[in-house]
Amino acid sequence: MIPINKQLKGSIILIICAFFWGTCFVAQDKAMSYVEPFTFVFMRSTITFFVLLAITPLIDRISGKSKTDDIPSLKAHIKIGVLLGSILVLASALQQIGIVYTTPAKSGFVTALYIVMVPVIGLFLGKRVHLPVWIGVVLSLVGLYLLCVKSDLSINIGDVITLGCALVFSVHILLIDRFGSNLNSFRLSTVQFGTCAVIAGIVAFIVEDPDPSAIMACFGSIVYAAVFSGAIGYTFQMIGQKYTDPTLASLIMCLESVFAALGGWVILGQVLSTRELIGCILILSASIVAQLPDKKHSA
Repeated sequence: MIPINKQLKGSIILIICAFFWGTCFVAQDKAMSYVEPFTFVFMRSTITFFVLLAITPLIDRISGKSKTDDIPSLKAHIKIGVLLGSILVLASALQQIGIVYTTPAKSGFVTALYIVMVPVIGLFLGKRVHLPVWIGVVLSLVGLYLLCVKSDLSINIGDVITLGCALVFSVHILLIDRFGSNLNSFRLSTVQFGTCAVIAGIVAFIVEDPDPSAIMACFGSIVYAAVFSGAIGYTFQMIGQKYTDPTLASLIMCLESVFAALGGWVILGQVLSTRELIGCILILSASIVAQLPDKKHSA
């Protein structure tokens, strides 16, 4: 079991991660008005890669690491980073394709079903999930429904594709839990986004028509998403998951939906309904309840 103080540290880092992911929805939405999905992912990942490439040596110097510290694990960083990057591209692609056939609200809800998939898959991997966490999963699921779904839950092809996205994101979270604790988070994230950039770039130039003028029109939004959602958000995910159970991590990262709603309210002037406010409160409550000690386990 992860010590409480380390779990708190990981939780705070993941809350910051969720904050940046959520507030970047406005920037991503603006960028998608100008460029196609893979072009956006390609540009965001490329900028994120170079930002991480520039700051990683500085982080190593501050933390006292030398350039030779991780040479024995260089192959592991590349191997796992390429794997994570490939999975992240697949998840992003499935989400973008799915949203063509469904509503953004339903897409957000279905994608966040990873909060259920992570503990279920974890059970098959021998990971025990305690009662407070399961209560948190239920509260979060209800909260997400109230926050995201405004109509019926009829199923279409877009929902099925987006469900695949949620499954891939679940695998991404569990792989970080499995391999990330023994690797340098900044170096691993650098390889991950380098892989994302290469794959998304190849696909973008094959199936899309990247327009430099369109890219420049939303370049500020792309840079914002690259720095805060990419370089900071996804790297903080890797760091936070070192100190946090994967199911709890998925619940905390689900706060992304709350921060996205609050960002729309503060930045875009979007009004939150009573239903949406209740959803936000339930999701916040879920992240708190899930961190309560299990009396049976503590006894």
